[in-house]
This record gives sequence, C-alpha cells and structure tokens, in this order.
Amino acid sequence: MVTHYLNFADCSAEQYAQIIARAVQIKQEVKSGERRARLAGHTLLMLFDKPSTRTRASFIAAMTQAGGNAVELAASTLQLNRGEPIADTARALSAYGDALMIRTDAHSKIAEFAAAATCPVINGLSDLSHPCQVLADVMTYHEHRGSLKDKTVTWIGDCNNMLYSWAEAAQLFECRLHVACPPAYRQPFPGIIFFENAAAAADGADLVMTDVWASMGDADIEARQAAFANTSVNSTVMAAAAKEALFMHCLPAHRGEEVTADIIDGAQSVVWQQAENRLHAQKALLLFLLEQND
Repeated sequence: MVTHYLNFADCSAEQYAQIIARAVQIKQEVKSGERRARLAGHTLLMLFDKPSTRTRASFIAAMTQAGGNAVELAASTLQLNRGEPIADTARALSAYGDALMIRTDAHSKIAEFAAAATCPVINGLSDLSHPCQVLADVMTYHEHRGSLKDKTVTWIGDCNNMLYSWAEAAQLFECRLHVACPPAYRQPFPGIIFFENAAAAADGADLVMTDVWASMGDADIEARQAAFANTSVNSTVMAAAAKEALFMHCLPAHRGEEVTADIIDGAQSVVWQQAENRLHAQKALLLFLLEQND
C-alpha cells in the first residue's frame, strides 16, 4: 500500500519527531554550507491547479538542493483541462515521477488522485487542509521553544484549511487550541475551543497565529472584511499572550488587516523562519515518504 501525505494526521507523533529531527539536521547542514544529495535520481512532479509562491518555490528548491529534480505542471495545460479523469492522470504521472505533489481546490480531487497513484502523493494545499505548512509551523516552534505538549496555541481568524490541519496537530501533540472566529464563520473542527474575542483567545498563549481573512476562491471578500474587522492580531492581543509567545503567519500577509505591521515585523514574529522551514521540512518529508514506499 502506497503511503501518502494528504492530511496532517497521516503521520503519528513519533513519525513527526523523526521527520522534524531530520529537517533540523538538514537545515543545519545547509547553514554550514553542506548540501547532501539525498534525493539524487528522484523526480517530484508538481501539479498546480491554484496559485502558489512558497509551495512552488520551496518544493523546487528542496528537490534541487537535495540533488533531485522537480517538474512543474500547470493543470490548465494538461489533458485534465480537456476532460481526462484525474485518476487517469495520476496513473500516468506515477510512471514518470517518484512522488507527486498536487495543489488544488476540492480535497476530494486529491483523495481521488492519491487513490489511483502508485507513488506517494503530497497535498500541497486543498480546501480542507494544508499539512505541509503546519509541518513547517511545528518545526519552527520546536526550534524556538521545544515540545508543544500542554502548550496553548491560539488561532485568530477564519476556520480554514490551516486551522483544520492545526486541529489535527493539536490532538497529536497534546496542546490546547484556542480560536477567535466570528460565529458565522465557525466550523466544528475537533478539539478546538472558541472565544468571543481575540484577546480572550490569546490569554496566556504560547503561540499566536493568523491567516488572511479571505482565502483563494472566497467570493464574499467585503462581507468577510467587515465580519473579521475585530480579529486583527495587534499589540493588545499579543500583550494578552505569554511573555515568550511567538507569532506565526503562513503568508501572504495583509498588514493592517489580519495582523498589524508592528507584530509581523516585530521581535516575537518568526514568520520568515517559518517560511524558510517549508524548504527543510519538505526535504525531510520527501525522504520519509520515499523510504516508507521502498
């Protein structure tokens, strides 16, 4: 049976400990000028059905730095655009690549793609989950503060794919997940505790996170801006958090909306390390998946 990475819960806490330890090791090697060709001879095929900056660049750089090859495929240029079933595309691409990454809208497409593939499939983002980003988030927290066990993680903003993956992470790593989200936009994700306002959700938090108020494909942008106007991460919100709390944002960020400039550019922000860690975490993830499927 092929091992895929479609949701954060697809790996155990023990497996994540191995992946993150390897990612940290790889990062340290790169910082010291060493780049080991661990993925030499391997090809990653990447299918993009949605725009991307960090996912695209980090996977290409990860494969290149590790001696492998990354091939970018735009869904609009494939036979998918002329009605070929996604399962047929997956079967064909499996013969050309050692691993496949797909970034699309409906999570059901990724599930169907993976069911037909004969090599590992990685979710580069779907409307349900964004596990690669949360893997980098967890790695970043580990580097700065260690274990998430018994910590309080606060999410301020939309109940989107990022929050879903963090809900899975919170269960695996046994941390509390507090959420400030307008009632009309709440989703019953497992294990989260809702709060009426951002400062209350951030009270005593060890990690504060947010994301844009309108995700790709959301049509109700003006309504969302009005509904989320009081959920900006600002100095008042961060003052409610623990003294050593970190701030994260998966990017891109809209300064002045979901976060103020002084916070994202301030001393508690680790967003640039978080973005860089997509590169190293995904190298370790690729190695894990290829080894699982040997």
